[in-house]
Amino acid sequence: MTQNAPDLASHYVARGMRNPQLIEAALAINEDRLPDAEPILRAHLHKDPFDVAAIRLMAQLAARLGRFKDSEALLRRAIELAPDFTAARSNLAGILYRQNRFEEAVELLDTVLQVDADDASGQSLMAAALGRIGEYDEALALYGALTQRFPQHAKLWMSYGHVLKTVGQQDEGIAAYRRALAVEPTLGEVWWSLANLKTVRFDDADIAAMEAALEAPSLSDDDRLHLHFALGKAFDDRREAETSFGHYERANAIRHSQLDYDPDVVTQHVDKIIATFTPEFVAARAGQGDPTPDPVFILGMPRAGSTLLEQILASHSQIEGTMELPDLPAIALREGKATPSGWVDAVRDMPAERLTELGAEFLQRTAVQRKTDKPFYIDKLPNNWVYTGLLNLILPNAKIIDARRHPLDCCFSNFRQHFAKGQAFSYSLSDMGRYYADYVRLMAHFDRVLPGRVHRVIHEQVIEQPEAQVRAMLDYLDVPFEEACLNFHQNKRAVRTASSEQVRRPINRDGVEQWKPYEQWLDPLKAALGTLWQTYPEVAGAGK
Repeated sequence: MTQNAPDLASHYVARGMRNPQLIEAALAINEDRLPDAEPILRAHLHKDPFDVAAIRLMAQLAARLGRFKDSEALLRRAIELAPDFTAARSNLAGILYRQNRFEEAVELLDTVLQVDADDASGQSLMAAALGRIGEYDEALALYGALTQRFPQHAKLWMSYGHVLKTVGQQDEGIAAYRRALAVEPTLGEVWWSLANLKTVRFDDADIAAMEAALEAPSLSDDDRLHLHFALGKAFDDRREAETSFGHYERANAIRHSQLDYDPDVVTQHVDKIIATFTPEFVAARAGQGDPTPDPVFILGMPRAGSTLLEQILASHSQIEGTMELPDLPAIALREGKATPSGWVDAVRDMPAERLTELGAEFLQRTAVQRKTDKPFYIDKLPNNWVYTGLLNLILPNAKIIDARRHPLDCCFSNFRQHFAKGQAFSYSLSDMGRYYADYVRLMAHFDRVLPGRVHRVIHEQVIEQPEAQVRAMLDYLDVPFEEACLNFHQNKRAVRTASSEQVRRPINRDGVEQWKPYEQWLDPLKAALGTLWQTYPEVAGAGK
């Protein structure tokens, strides 16, 4: 090689633009013909392993296949060979973002934008990453500038609306969503974003526009399912249950067909946890892990009232609210990769020092989300219920609150909700009932194995007896009662979840017994739940 490193990227990019094989590989990736691209790139890199443009293409291919670690390694190799390869740095930031490594993505994007401050795609990714680490003011400033530069970019307006909603600027968020629809009326995610505020009532013109969008030629499945979810909400507000359920049913059927979800996998996983985390197993590891008491985990089913509990607790002077943090599942999944059956086997023989290291890692990974000096902070990722045993081992002094809601209200609320990602169980009534039953079964097991370790909060009791339930939670957390916790709706903190607007209102009964108008269609859910919907909130005998 005769080129200096700073010139290497431009040399190979220019050469690649004249190479018919690399042009064909790039076209194949762009057209989603991934099996066609891989052999071309492998053959080329075998002949010229220093071609950083081809390495970048291979990284893009790996990313399209979901092989993010491979993509990251390839991009780092390209940057090592050509440190000024800005496009590779930008791609790497995107890969880090997709791995929930938002702080690293921000640091890398800083270097990208120093080279080209007007890089719109870099600014957009930076705004998204800043939002994920709670730097909302900077994210809003970037989105505001981008929408001024690109007023006809519907998805920019949508992203801007998301952040405005998160920080409580609802009117401005609605206006941003409406601007997106003025540009692209068939963009289903925007219609769903309006519906997902829970406070917007669609008028006749809105419904007509959504129904017209469903007739648009070449409408994508994602746009279609979002439109059906939004129309489900529109007709629910009008108390037209049959029409509403029909839209929800069609939306869920589309999403269910896109996913590869097997409820038996969850049931078997819960069986394994119960078999492993015996009283003897837990007692033998008492006192291990990182002793830091700072985290408060609020877990359970989605749509069970966890955002309300977070808002209540985050109104306390000693407790900071963050968001649904991806770090505990990421740690568990990584540790489990070395064993055929996942993290449960990985922790079975894990030495005490490793448990302590994992607890410390969680604290380090989540430190970026802490914006105050309050002693405690909340992780409210609902699905952490499956990791209750693990978090008890690695963070023995962390607090755990189980947010529970009536199974029919909770599960039907999930059925009416489209999640940005995850929650694959929620797009089938029977799958959802089984998931709820497995959750209850595992938490009942830990009630027996770790009595008093988990504090359960029944959503309906919070509605009926708010002060008593708040006092009980604060007693469990060993912090004094503060009146601000009862006035949680006055808290101006950012809220990222679907309940963001609901928790900015005083406690009400709006979400109670919402399933009843739809009962005639809920037999698959009832069958999967067994007697849980009749015996709730009692959980005696829920263990297997």
